[in-house]
Amino acid sequence: MGPKRRLAFFVNNIATFLLFNIFSAWTASAQELERMFPDLKFNFPLDLQNAGDGSGRLWVAEQGGVVMVFGGSVGFSEAAVYLDLTDKVLFNDRFGLMGFCFHPDYASNGHMYVNYNAPDPQRTVIARYSVSADDPNRADPLSEYVLLEIDQPHKFHNGGQLAFGSDGYLYIGLGDGGPGGDPNNNGQDLTTLHGSFLRIDVDRQTDDLPYAIPADNPLVGNEEGQREEIWAWGFRNPWRFSFDPLTGWLWTGDNGEDNYDEIDIVNAGGNYGWRIMEGKHCFTPPDDCPTEGLTLPVWEYGGNPLRRSVIGGYVYRGRNNPELVGKYIYADFLLGRIWSLEYDGELPPLNTELIDGVNAISSFGLDEEGELYMCNLEDGHIYRFPPTATSLAEERAESQGGLELTIKSANPLEGTTAVSYSLTDAAMVSVALFDLQGRERLCLLKQRQTVGRHTLRFEIRDVRGTRLPAGVYFIRVQADTHTALLPLVLAY
Repeated sequence: MGPKRRLAFFVNNIATFLLFNIFSAWTASAQELERMFPDLKFNFPLDLQNAGDGSGRLWVAEQGGVVMVFGGSVGFSEAAVYLDLTDKVLFNDRFGLMGFCFHPDYASNGHMYVNYNAPDPQRTVIARYSVSADDPNRADPLSEYVLLEIDQPHKFHNGGQLAFGSDGYLYIGLGDGGPGGDPNNNGQDLTTLHGSFLRIDVDRQTDDLPYAIPADNPLVGNEEGQREEIWAWGFRNPWRFSFDPLTGWLWTGDNGEDNYDEIDIVNAGGNYGWRIMEGKHCFTPPDDCPTEGLTLPVWEYGGNPLRRSVIGGYVYRGRNNPELVGKYIYADFLLGRIWSLEYDGELPPLNTELIDGVNAISSFGLDEEGELYMCNLEDGHIYRFPPTATSLAEERAESQGGLELTIKSANPLEGTTAVSYSLTDAAMVSVALFDLQGRERLCLLKQRQTVGRHTLRFEIRDVRGTRLPAGVYFIRVQADTHTALLPLVLAY
């Protein structure tokens, strides 16, 4: 088992030590979602994000072209217009403002990235906007810096999600562009950006491009005219993707054509099959299709004429619902169902229905503490799972091999804490603090230590000595091949 798979194994078992108290055995199928922010109602909400800047604010993208902000100094009873793109956006049942995200260093550079459809010609636009110099709750509408424009001659399958990986690069999910059945075979045509995940460096630019292409992208240096921005391909319409900060895996939902929708873990250079395959089944041709070199989905569902539309979600790493920690939460817009999917890379996946009868979930999103929210396109409200956890003063984690990790202070933390762990054998030990994007924010220790109990006291600051913003972090203790993980909530 490789390091990431070992990490995934331990992550999937965090729920056993997250909290001492769970109110009762939680059967989500019998629960209703909790409506959040009852005073707020949005017009066709399609995306929810936080900026990771410690402000506690949330942003919601409305399909018509407006990004709203609330929380922090704005409060949760009303929302303010952060960015209005209605004069630029082509808005109808399939097009609009499709997604957005914030630069990992938004707190210092104020950069936000948007994915929207524009008319004349009909196209997808990937652009950067900057926060206003005078108002932190408003972007400068004149600051648009266009990175990419992709023709969209048809009305379908544009994708729409943007997200930064822990490598600092921007990932972009694009559908095959339509029409039905992908007659242009865009999913398998590497000379077009359609039907692919792109990976670009927005912090640099070249003479030919307003961005740079990372040198380790899988198609860099090819002589066949293949687009070097492509990270992976063979997708019909990836709708919502996210990174698990602890394993680094990129999860996505991909909408199928006739019979199957699927969940994929996307890796560099992977061909995910469309239009050769739909899910794990041949599509073109319908029988005996060539499958060599194709990556099959982690999970598929369908197999009947019911209409479906998968909504990709997140691997849950919050604290409110410890029974969901380590599970991938996703939904179906038309079927009105929400599921959890457990998968460690080795054992067969376990899919569990959590809730039925919740139509029109268009997107999931996270707040700064890693808590999961859902946008309802139909009623305009934001929802979450009802919390099932209580707070406590001490938490405990255990892993194989006798390594034990405990937190000997209040959690939420208040700037300082102590980590205690026990070694059954002498080992090379490293202790590090990670944020929800999977970035190492602080290396606390790296040395060989003897058998016994060790305590490490530290202040929550980054490598530059700057106080880290409030939010959820993870302590990781590694002793040779053994790993223990524990989430921490930092509050001020």
